[in-house]
Amino acid sequence: MDQLDQQKLPHHVAIIMDGNGRWARKRLLNRIAGHQEGSNSVRVVVRKCRELNIPCLTLYAFSKENWQRPPLEVKALWQLLKQFLKSELAEMMDQEIRLNHLGDIKAIPEDVVTELRHVLAMTARNDKLDLNLAINYGGRDELLRGARLFARDVQQGKYAPDDLTHELFSGYLFTRAFPEPDLLIRTSGEHRISNFLLWQLAYTEIYFTDVLWPDFREAEFLEALLDYQRRERRFGKTGEQLLRLNAEVRNSRG
Repeated sequence: MDQLDQQKLPHHVAIIMDGNGRWARKRLLNRIAGHQEGSNSVRVVVRKCRELNIPCLTLYAFSKENWQRPPLEVKALWQLLKQFLKSELAEMMDQEIRLNHLGDIKAIPEDVVTELRHVLAMTARNDKLDLNLAINYGGRDELLRGARLFARDVQQGKYAPDDLTHELFSGYLFTRAFPEPDLLIRTSGEHRISNFLLWQLAYTEIYFTDVLWPDFREAEFLEALLDYQRRERRFGKTGEQLLRLNAEVRNSRG
């Protein structure tokens, strides 16, 4: 495998962790076994981000749509999340990882909320890696929430409607404290973004892989990072413009 360029690593990686159920079904196991094995992939990717000094990782852990799954599976998912928070706190503290929650805390079971708030408080001062868990999250709901918050501020006289800019609106989103994702990874062969970070993904590089999430480990993550590094991010500019801009930056540095 090619070597990673440490100077071209993404600052923010987002992942849609898909395929736990199919992984279990292929092995004649129940779906919960797939989610349990998927939590091991979470640990691998978090540790690798910390090792590579990637400062921000966002994981799509439970969507608004996931409530439609069988009740027993939903209940098991919440208990797995609670167990994960308990089991990983010590390592988050040791590795200076800060946990953040993206999403609506309402409707999350109270025992899970209690554990989540405990870990959020304990890790709040850590600053080596922001680990964002999108829990009870939906991209469209986030945009509606942001619009309502801005409308409230307009009503209170803080802003006029015409004051709204991209930057200002971004400040009303769950991700206001973080850079927009440089790289989105989706596992299991699906090619959609499933109501995830709809505003934030405007210029994100997207990497799709057929690998099911429980099988997505260090080698697969490194391949995704290498694929990202092979791409030219133009942000609407031409390749020639980027070359000139890069040359100007190098010249300005002397």
